[in-house]
Amino acid sequence: MSTQLDPLSLSADLLYTVKTEGDPEGLRTRLATLERSRLERALSSRERRLAFWLNCYNAYAQLLLEESPELLEGGPVDRWRFFARDRIPVGGVWLSLNDIQHGMLRRSKHPWGLGYVPRPFPSRFERRFRLAECDPRIHFALSRGGDRCPPIAVYSGTDVDEDLDIAIRWYLEETVSYDPEDDRATVPRLFRRYRGDFGGGRGVLAFLRTYDAIPEEASPSLEYERPASRDRLELEELVDD
Repeated sequence: MSTQLDPLSLSADLLYTVKTEGDPEGLRTRLATLERSRLERALSSRERRLAFWLNCYNAYAQLLLEESPELLEGGPVDRWRFFARDRIPVGGVWLSLNDIQHGMLRRSKHPWGLGYVPRPFPSRFERRFRLAECDPRIHFALSRGGDRCPPIAVYSGTDVDEDLDIAIRWYLEETVSYDPEDDRATVPRLFRRYRGDFGGGRGVLAFLRTYDAIPEEASPSLEYERPASRDRLELEELVDD
């Protein structure tokens, strides 16, 4: 495990430690007490900022699940609390999983606005350290505890784009089906929930073509997967999934 004080290295070390069931407490403390000037220098590029927040989200999603498994096993409100409570200290600020996903990674977009509505009243910290633009690929890299989530990678500023593309291709192969006779593609509901992140319906189709999920010349209608249960639908109305 790296002993560097570089914030990106700390986020990678924390996720690796969580994945390998090591002791994360020292790394959590160091991330919590980072000087913001050091954090800003470390996150000077889009790639490093993207990798840092992906690592932090995925590490803490697992840590919080281990600490409070009853929240995800409870009702929709309990599960909403799992994502919305401020339990992630970074640089002297308490964040939630929602803050990282919708604030930092989606550049302050509302979780319920289909990707078109801005997140109201972003904090000064959020405005300072969020991505300059929303990258829709993040939706395929966040740990949600589902059976078909891509394997969680430890991201670096050097390889984050290539690793994201690998995760996306894996996920789309598992979740997208195309019927050439009906000219219809069945896709995960996240494409509906975050349609604006992809640039609308045309953007979703372009995204699917880019990753070979549909043929290059195809322009199918989109059918979104149904949630597995009523509880699942209620959860989707409260938090990202």
